[in-house]
Amino acid sequence: MPNALMQFADPADVALGGVLGEALTANSLGRLSRFIVDEHSPAIALFHPKHREQNYEGDWYGEHAGKWLYAAARAAHRSGDRDLRENVLRVANFLVGVQTPEGYLGTYALERRFTRKQQPPLRTWDGAPSLRTWDIWTHSYLILGLLEVHKYFPDAKYVGAASRIGELCWRALTLGEIDITELGNHFGMSATVLLDPAVELYFATGDKLYLELATRIVEQAEARPELRLISQALAGADAAEIATGKAYQLCWNLVGLAKLHRATGDERYATVVTRLWHSIREHHLTLGGGPWGGVGHRSREVFNHPSVFSPHAYVETCSILAWLQLNRELLTITGEARYAEEIERTAYNDLLGAAAPDGEDWCYYQSPNGKRVHTTYWRCCKSSGAMALEELSAIAYAKHGQNLCVNLLGPGHATLTNEAAGRVRLEQVTNYPFDGRVRLRVDPERPASFSLRVRIPSWVGRVEATINGASIPGIGAGEFLTVNREWRSGDELILNVPLQPKIHQRASFSVQESRAPDGAPIAQEVMHYDYLALTHGPLVFATTLIDEFKSAETLLMQRDSLEQAVEVVNAQSGPELRLHSQGRKPLTFTPYFATGGRQDGAWRLTWMQVSWS
Repeated sequence: MPNALMQFADPADVALGGVLGEALTANSLGRLSRFIVDEHSPAIALFHPKHREQNYEGDWYGEHAGKWLYAAARAAHRSGDRDLRENVLRVANFLVGVQTPEGYLGTYALERRFTRKQQPPLRTWDGAPSLRTWDIWTHSYLILGLLEVHKYFPDAKYVGAASRIGELCWRALTLGEIDITELGNHFGMSATVLLDPAVELYFATGDKLYLELATRIVEQAEARPELRLISQALAGADAAEIATGKAYQLCWNLVGLAKLHRATGDERYATVVTRLWHSIREHHLTLGGGPWGGVGHRSREVFNHPSVFSPHAYVETCSILAWLQLNRELLTITGEARYAEEIERTAYNDLLGAAAPDGEDWCYYQSPNGKRVHTTYWRCCKSSGAMALEELSAIAYAKHGQNLCVNLLGPGHATLTNEAAGRVRLEQVTNYPFDGRVRLRVDPERPASFSLRVRIPSWVGRVEATINGASIPGIGAGEFLTVNREWRSGDELILNVPLQPKIHQRASFSVQESRAPDGAPIAQEVMHYDYLALTHGPLVFATTLIDEFKSAETLLMQRDSLEQAVEVVNAQSGPELRLHSQGRKPLTFTPYFATGGRQDGAWRLTWMQVSWS
């Protein structure tokens, strides 16, 4: 992997428009401004010393403090919202004030803290600890939240409080002889997520103690037979085979490993991350880019076997956050277009598909075929969704060396710096993702030569591009279009990215395997159902209840004329797709995220079962 890291834009220098911009505005005015406002908000009152001294319950609820600090600090910095900024600082100051001298900043009574050695865990399906707490998990998010506050509103006390947590963790895992894999379920993966904030502490302070902490976590993860994250991945294990295959925790662990690769240069970590990224990308994502699982499993959040397909599988919004962050890290390290494309695909489909227009309500789970259900006040996914949205502004535009990069297509603008050109404003005028014409205006502070790199989607066929009216030849799909020239204020790069409907086919099947008396292998298919789904450019499309009451329908289709079965209709709200089948009226499909008006209880049907004539 190359040494030059991609540097994302400052969120305050980016303004996203269109549907992503609308979601960010709703996020700031909704969840981030209403869920937590001060130390008396229920999610923060958990940390009051009088409460935690008597708290022997609580599960993951303490996580909301760190998640909210992370997202709200970004949003306040990005938007310049003074009230939100004051709320962030008030909550951060309160948390720093209730931290114990030794560094503890959780929600639990003394006997249930991660610093106390507990009985070895009983044997359970998910390797849950003997004493159920989410203490190390909560502290992991607190470190990330405090460091994010310090990043945008610098104050030594915030990084100091985060560092004291890291030091407490180091003492517990070394002097305290505590095994981190016994502190979290999924055979420790819910605790080894500490790897991410441990490396972030090293980045923030330069103190190698936190690299040693990260290394200690990796060593203990390798020693847990059911986990063995490094060795199993290097041996070619699928993502579903690592511990329980829990999507959220596994992706978050990989975020930490990617950062540890950045910090140490150890190629083993890079190999583990990229191998498991490929496993997830090829076998464990919905058409809309969200990690899915839960079919025939007691957990809705665990990856299925790679051969399993079901239109009713679950996507947890928390796993969308971790998947976005994993692609963010790989994009940082490699600068490769495929990681930006995965972020865009997930953002425009499953992330927006989980968010309600009010910026407060979110789905805990989504299914490609299922009813939209908004989750309750305390649920983790509401805070994860808010975090995921706040990742997008910075990722959309970046520098790679002195190259300026457009990672996400869509209306909006950003200002980046270049040594020769000074401040350079990039503005996209477009109706993408509903339309494929993008007009990119480039306004450098002074004329200068530099490279502008614009990501071209992999799903596109022929792309046309001009610079000030002159054609650009040789444009490749799934890559960055690089234009190296002397740029002057008012220069315009125009892309025409044709948005064509595409039919995707999958099958749900079961194969019985055995051997004949002579030892020859036998494989007999005992169940098979064919499905198809529709995309248009980066967007997945879905329909509502069929005939206003059916949640499923089998369509009779001609296999040799599938492409002619889809009709694009330009409606006032954007493109619609009509799917023609034999013997019934056409079905109308709209963008998945918007199908049913994004209302609680609305049905979205993405995959249609088909029979072939």
